[in-house]
Amino acid sequence: MMNNPRFIISGGGTGGHIFPALSIATELKRRHPACEILFVGAAGRMEMEKVPAAGFRIEGLPVAGFDRRHLLRNFSVLLKLRRSLVKARRIIRDFKPDAVIGVGGYASGPTLKAAQRMRIPTLLQEQNSYAGVTNKLLAKRAGAICVAYENMERYFPADKIILTGNPVRPTLLECRLSPGEARRTFGLDPERPTLLVVGGSLGARTINESIEGALQRFAEAGIQLIWQTGKTGADHARAAAKGLKGVVVTPFIADMAAAYTAASLVVSRAGAGSISELELLGKPSILIPSPNVAEDHQTHNARALSTRGAAILIPDANARLTLPSTCIDTLNNPEVLRRMSAEIKKMALPGSASAICDRIDAMIKL
Repeated sequence: MMNNPRFIISGGGTGGHIFPALSIATELKRRHPACEILFVGAAGRMEMEKVPAAGFRIEGLPVAGFDRRHLLRNFSVLLKLRRSLVKARRIIRDFKPDAVIGVGGYASGPTLKAAQRMRIPTLLQEQNSYAGVTNKLLAKRAGAICVAYENMERYFPADKIILTGNPVRPTLLECRLSPGEARRTFGLDPERPTLLVVGGSLGARTINESIEGALQRFAEAGIQLIWQTGKTGADHARAAAKGLKGVVVTPFIADMAAAYTAASLVVSRAGAGSISELELLGKPSILIPSPNVAEDHQTHNARALSTRGAAILIPDANARLTLPSTCIDTLNNPEVLRRMSAEIKKMALPGSASAICDRIDAMIKL
């Protein structure tokens, strides 16, 4: 048994990739205190800041995503991909990992491809119900593929699939506040129904505009609001909410555990990480898939819940018209909230990071 195994974890671009990657790294460190972990991300992307802040080392690749609308612009993308493959090979040669874990995102493609060519064991973590192109291309030579949804044999070799779920931030599961106590931490009435709106770190313009147009209706319906606007929408949203009681506007929520606990209903995009959090916490939700993601995978994610009555799906194009009334009607129907909570809890897969690390350990015989 090796005393200090070495792991590369590659991927990123969004919190939906980074938080699972950090959860896996934290679990590997817990199991193997002497292990060495190196992250490989995309230069200039979110992971280059978030990973060092969590105490891990990271290298950046000059990789970028394909422009599906302007194909001629992809010449530079191909050059960056070639340079990224060369750099990934050098990183792997110098670091000498025992295994390489891909969590999706731009950087995982060249890193995992280089590792597979060098015959290093690789594990893929596919977060979405609709597999990404990169993971589908890497699947044949991967040692294992950890997924969060059933029926993924449509995309991957069935004998390599392990249903593990998506790891989430451990702090989300550690909140000991009651809903009323959590609302008080935001300065809200502990007894009133509370709508939590989250659009991601950059915000979501459609969601923000839909909520802004309904602020007076929410106030008249007795609904209070925790509204995470993202970086660009906060000032405008604060101006729109000025003078209204029971509205908390913030570009970023530091204590998401308290925010989820305070919420009677959540409005969110349908990223895989967000859905996994909602499942584990059993939160009723209205999901508005982003139209700006590859292969429309957020719609597939949301539909996997909505077809089971575990969430309400509203297409982005319909949100301004239907989101406000859907929020009010749902919050006024405790039975609908209870039923959605029960159904979404059934889809939760707890202990995901541990299950993934079990497979990593088995793959390299730890």
